[in-house]
Amino acid sequence: MKAWVLNGINDISFEDVSAPAPERGWALVKVMASGICGSDIPRIYKTGAHKHPIIPGHEFSGIVEKTYNNEYEKLIGKRVGVFPLIPCGKCDCCRNRHPEMCENYNYLGSRCDGGFAEYVSVPVSNLTVLPDEISYECAAMLEPMAVAVHAMRQAGSVKGKAVLVIGLGTIGLLLTMFLLDAGAEKVLVVGNKDVQKDAATKLGIKSENYFDTREGEASFYSWLHDMAGSGADLVFECVGSNDTFSQAVLSAAPKGCIVTVGNPHGDMTLKKDEYWKILRKQLTITGTWNSTFLGKDGDDWDYVIQRLRKGTIMPQQLITHRFSLEDLENGFEIMRDKSEAYIKIMMVR
Repeated sequence: MKAWVLNGINDISFEDVSAPAPERGWALVKVMASGICGSDIPRIYKTGAHKHPIIPGHEFSGIVEKTYNNEYEKLIGKRVGVFPLIPCGKCDCCRNRHPEMCENYNYLGSRCDGGFAEYVSVPVSNLTVLPDEISYECAAMLEPMAVAVHAMRQAGSVKGKAVLVIGLGTIGLLLTMFLLDAGAEKVLVVGNKDVQKDAATKLGIKSENYFDTREGEASFYSWLHDMAGSGADLVFECVGSNDTFSQAVLSAAPKGCIVTVGNPHGDMTLKKDEYWKILRKQLTITGTWNSTFLGKDGDDWDYVIQRLRKGTIMPQQLITHRFSLEDLENGFEIMRDKSEAYIKIMMVR
């Protein structure tokens, strides 16, 4: 088969490799759509993966081609989405039904071969059969959508709340989509690109509820006061920098909640004045990681699937670029160089 193989840092090439043979309990999936995650770019060009060579890509969907000795024969030919984190099933977190916090996990696309290929081998327990209403492209966004839902759920009910989303990458925009769908009273968003403003507007954000950070810090706090008085009840920090975390602390209302979503760009530090704000405003700060996939009703993935079936969310409007598998390097380079405005870049077959 053909695949994008990461042989080392900044060493990725389109190669002929052996198609995987599924082991017991695994299935061979023909990849039909695969999204490039923001984490794929530093993995390819700066930090490398946990081992090399490896096929990156963890946001994908496809068709089950075969299983080990046809042990799951009913799955063959089914359209599926894929949960990329492979839990050990034995640690305390797994036993307590939190596989996303598994202490000994494997991961498609970063610890074992992933979806930037024609075929990939996946544990059957990580597959979710797709309803007819869900396209391959939408299914390839199940993973980031579930990550957004998991973050939203860390904050509890959002109904009737004033919510601030700082950072409008793919996760921030998907989170915005789900917050609006879940009935947040007022959703305020902060971005720094015209393409983000356009996308937020398409999701239903009013122009006055969008703030462009290029207008400056002083203008931001003036805008926030006008829109939310003493601050937002819930703040989602979707960037992962010292500046945006400080902004989140200063933006939260007394007794507010901050959900830290963005992966950190480097070491995180906290100034004394910011620490005092946490104390005096009695803020709740919580982290979020990945998403909960149990293959059962009510988990994060099921939450997303049910809303896709009802048509209340439309993630496909965030796809700005589509490439064939052989041309996918163009997508890597656009994201690396920021040579074009983009939100979600997708490989489609």
